[in-house]
Order: sequence, then C-alpha cells, then structure tokens
Amino acid sequence: MQRIRLRYTKRGRLRFTSHRDFQRAFERALRRAEVPMAYSAGFTPHPKVSYANAAPTGTGSEAEYLEIALTEARDPEQLRLLLDESLPAGLDVVEAVEARTSGLADRLTASVWELRLDGVESADAERAVAAFTSAGTVEVQRRTKNGVRTFDARSAVVTLENATTTRDTPADRPTDRPCAILRLVVRHVTPAVRPDDVLSGLRAVADLAPPVPAAVTRLAQGLFDEETGAVTDPLAPDREAATPEPQSAAAAAAAKASA
Repeated sequence: MQRIRLRYTKRGRLRFTSHRDFQRAFERALRRAEVPMAYSAGFTPHPKVSYANAAPTGTGSEAEYLEIALTEARDPEQLRLLLDESLPAGLDVVEAVEARTSGLADRLTASVWELRLDGVESADAERAVAAFTSAGTVEVQRRTKNGVRTFDARSAVVTLENATTTRDTPADRPTDRPCAILRLVVRHVTPAVRPDDVLSGLRAVADLAPPVPAAVTRLAQGLFDEETGAVTDPLAPDREAATPEPQSAAAAAAAKASA
C-alpha cells in the first residue's frame, strides 16, 4: 500500500465550502481520476482518506493537508495533476509527496493566518494589535453545541502584527477603501483558538469592529519551531526521506570496482 500526502487550497468563493462539501468533491475527483484507492473494511467501505485540521468554513487557505492510501503505486506529481484537473477551480491540489514518515497530524501544531480588514485604517489596527499583545489574557465567548463557552484567546497567539505595508500575498477581495492587514501565528490548542476569536478579542480590548466581515486566509500550517518562531513545512520530512544520501568517494570507488 502506498500513501500520498497532498496540500490543497481553498481560494476565492470556494472558501465558503464546508469540510463536508470538500470531502464529497474530493471523493468525486478520486473516481474521475481513476485513482486506485484502498478502502476500509466493513459493511460500508470508504476510501482511505485522512483529513488533518481543516480550516473553518468561510476562511480561505493555502495550506490544507490530507493523506490517501493507494493499492497500486503512482507517481505523486502525476497523481496531483490528475486530481487538480478533476476538482473545481479554487480547490487546487498544489503539492503531493509520498509519505515516508509517520505523524503528519502531529506536525500540524500552529497556523499562520492573514486577516484583511476592509474599512479599517492601519493606525486603528496598530493600536488594537498593541492592546491585544500587551494583555495578559483576553477572554472571549463562542457559542458551541453545549452553550456559550468563555476562554482565553490571548495565550494561543504567538505573534500578531500589522502587516498592512507588506502586501506579499494577493488580496482575496481587492478594494479601494482603507484595508488593514493583520498577520498572526496561532498555536493549535484545546479549545481551538480561531481567527474569529482573535477578532472578538480585538473588539474586546480595543473596540476594533470592521464594518464588513474580515477576509481570513490560512497562509501556512505546520510544526512550530520554538527557536525561530517559524511555522515549518510539514511535508519537508517526507521530501528529505525521499532524497538519496550523497555517496561518499570511497563507496563510489568500491561500487565502480565491483561493476
């Protein structure tokens, strides 16, 4: 059995698709691409697809991950192309590697998010960021199936900055009005702290209330490096494991002599 790990995106209007919608679309793409999927046992077999930490409905993402199991070996890049052609534009499969290590989900410990706040001046965003980051705790409320829950949104946020002047990513909804851009790194904790919780925290500590809903995009997710403060690529260990070790001069000479 071969395992392939994929990175896919949710762009444009497709960011409004729910995780269940994506599952249905992806399983149709598997059938269209004639992928030799492995199936679970039991009365209702399902394709062996493992989804990891899907983004909330309504948020865009450049870094969603899943893993599939195949009964026959396939070239990861050819498989990626076939699946990408079988999915609607906006749900794009942008990377595929053969799984050569374990624990993909364990390597998704933090996310980098971008929040585009239409109608918010950069100076107002700067003041709100300063108030949030200087606070010891920022309590917010979220409605759950068990009722309203109160929790601290500050402790999970590693960094929060006003990135309005460094627009290195395309706008999800370009506009001529003022638009503040916030960039944050959030640890994956329990209970999960989502971008909308951070927005609630900014409203609580600085009365920052964008006139329209924020456009939220996950730029990256992976293992959080405590030393550098960076979120690392979760597929890097698989790519490195697939790269053959450089052959020493002695080994190369011995191989040549035996040939």
